[in-house]
Amino acid sequence: MCGFLGIWQKGTGKFWPDLEAVTETFAHRGPDDSAVSFAGPAALAFRRLKIIDLSERGRQPMANEDGSLLLVFNGEVYNYLELRAELVRRGHVFRSDSDCEVVLHLYEEESFDCVHRLRGMFAFCLYDGKKQLFFGARDRFGIKPLYYTETPDYFALASEAKAFTRLPSFAVRVNSGAIPHYLTFQYVPEPETMFAGVYKIPPAHYFVWQGGKLALTRYWQAFFLPQKRPLPEVEEEVRAVLREAVRLHTRSDVPWGAFLSGGIDSTVIVSLLRELGPVSTFSVGYAEAGYSELSEAAETARYLETDHEEYLITPEEYWHNLPRLVWHFDDPVADPAGIALYYVARMARTKITVTLSGEGADEVFGGYGIYREPQALRPLSLLPRPLVTAAASLWPGILPGKNYLRRAATPLAQRFFGNALIFTEAEKQKLLRQKNYRPPTAVTAPYYREAAQYDDVTAMQYLDLHTWMAGDILVKADKMTMANSLELRVPFLDHHVFELAATIPTGYKIKNGLTKYVLRRAFADLVPPSAVNRPKRGFPVPTRVWLRSRLAGEVASLLQDGPHARYFHLPFIRGLLADHRAGRADNSRKIWTLVIFALWLQQFAPH
Repeated sequence: MCGFLGIWQKGTGKFWPDLEAVTETFAHRGPDDSAVSFAGPAALAFRRLKIIDLSERGRQPMANEDGSLLLVFNGEVYNYLELRAELVRRGHVFRSDSDCEVVLHLYEEESFDCVHRLRGMFAFCLYDGKKQLFFGARDRFGIKPLYYTETPDYFALASEAKAFTRLPSFAVRVNSGAIPHYLTFQYVPEPETMFAGVYKIPPAHYFVWQGGKLALTRYWQAFFLPQKRPLPEVEEEVRAVLREAVRLHTRSDVPWGAFLSGGIDSTVIVSLLRELGPVSTFSVGYAEAGYSELSEAAETARYLETDHEEYLITPEEYWHNLPRLVWHFDDPVADPAGIALYYVARMARTKITVTLSGEGADEVFGGYGIYREPQALRPLSLLPRPLVTAAASLWPGILPGKNYLRRAATPLAQRFFGNALIFTEAEKQKLLRQKNYRPPTAVTAPYYREAAQYDDVTAMQYLDLHTWMAGDILVKADKMTMANSLELRVPFLDHHVFELAATIPTGYKIKNGLTKYVLRRAFADLVPPSAVNRPKRGFPVPTRVWLRSRLAGEVASLLQDGPHARYFHLPFIRGLLADHRAGRADNSRKIWTLVIFALWLQQFAPH
């Protein structure tokens, strides 16, 4: 796991900034080594976290035999040993035991098509001196980040957007068009960022920069193809593919362990790791009742006999570190659970360098509670929609059921925007000074069109795979672990796991009121009995309680005035704070979204 920067100078008058200094912005991604290489119009800079081949032979930027290719690579290729053996049979000579050298030789054999052969998480940039181009790619789900920008002087790529702020002729400007979407989703939907002129290479795409132009090509597409077959057969297939994925994800020359919550996802990962040997596990929680899974995680750790450690987060510590963690995120991401990931990663890094975690299981196997909604609304789906709409409008608000009728009357594409819906359009009209902006359907509609042939549950999964998972789940997983120089691996997002899960019928994913039904059944004999039917909680954070008590003053002071006043109506914010503190409403998610944006502005655009 590492971080890199690539720059292609335009024109004939070359000037290079101090690239070593630029990479200091992401030195946490690679504290073990640094190097810079120049080749023609290009420069590649690298920060290394040693995971595979700890020797100097594994240094990057890495060149091929004749020096015509130069590579910087972030991530892991889990099938590198198999690819290496194949390439050796074809006559290639390797100078290291690193997985990234496989990419160099595979490119020599298969050019841009080499990305199809890579099984793993990755973002990379390769300079081809003979063809005078940059080539690179991002993994299928966007586990690893890759940003780019362009000025009249250069085209640049980096593992973290903040690196660009140290480049000459790059001006930090707020992408005001992204703010309304951030207020809906609690993150900035890809490919945009909150930095004007900075974008992300999309997941499952490779890029070619040549002749002053950038071309993006999709090389993989997520498809759901349900196949009817006996449940025991599906369970066996799930066990086999996850067992193989976990085994591959432990390929490392440094110690590994796992994050452990009380849920089924991390429990499955740890149970499979225990088949391979001793495991160190790590959990975090809070003192506030109802917001901690420490007891459940400890029960699982005892059952699986892991070397377990836990940490209790206080609101004061949480708040104290928040500005720095917002800086680590690059973009504002208003998911409080992301901060919890920082603390569990910090604790884990004292013992291990690689951790496995359960991210992606909900999107792949159908784990979110909201995925039960289509089944709950089914009784009304048989009635004419105008009748349901009329009933929803006439139903007295004081009687239960009005929200049920309202949701049944609303088409899926107009009511489900992913796992976060922070501010409604009516609330955004009151909050934003900006009045003309794109609705959230501008983000979600293309995915709903691609998912038109799926049932509602699968369409929701498809949307979350391309929005919520890429913009929230994987961003916080990468940024908070890398802030601690810890590599996080996610076996549920091995694309072989997904391609099997994509064949599972919806009735096996949601059954008897349980989400991820087939996953629970497949591992019922390996995990603690209490974990099999335990509902999903994730990393719950007591922000609702803190914003009424121990953090209320700090938050009110932050939001009273500041750079965010250029974008928001402050009286509306004061109303949100007052209603929440008085207990008239639970505005914690809305307030937290504003807090993170205000802190982001302080970090990156204070004037």
